Amino acid sequence: MSRIGKRPIELVENVKLEVIDNIVLAEGPKGKLSYKLPRGISVELTDRRLQIKRCDDAKSSKSLHGLARSLIFNMIKGVTEGYQKELELVGIGYKAQVKEKFLVLSLGFSHLVNFPVPEDLKITTPKPTEIIITGADKQRVSQIASDIRRILPPEPYKGKGIRYRGEIVRRKLGKQATK
Repeated sequence: MSRIGKRPIELVENVKLEVIDNIVLAEGPKGKLSYKLPRGISVELTDRRLQIKRCDDAKSSKSLHGLARSLIFNMIKGVTEGYQKELELVGIGYKAQVKEKFLVLSLGFSHLVNFPVPEDLKITTPKPTEIIITGADKQRVSQIASDIRRILPPEPYKGKGIRYRGEIVRRKLGKQATK
């Protein structure tokens, strides 16, 4: 049996959880999320405790058992605490600001880059070189952070670009290493 899948999920007081036709709905202070259970996986809700079950010992059911538990746990954590990713811009003249429904990036291109801010997420720029993305859905927050980073990933020679907070960029020596 899956070690992750067999662990029960303890529900917090301010989370409302419902299971309707193999769809798990979670609602909390940070928002609402839903997850459609895969075939062969079921959920049992008793006394503020959620147990994920599988119908058989097929390889596909075993692999989906732990996945379903992790996704439901992330959903519950997202609607109570939320998720956050932080990006930093490294380079002279690089800056970011939020204008209306766009994240406007000045990255040394001949034009400004306008990145649309999704409705379900919040993007803030406390400093011109910092971008903070917050939201209830872990996958969505990480995907948007990855999309923003993909605009100008950090390059290995000078280290300039958009990187995650705390990310270490391996530097190359360049031409001077050949002398």
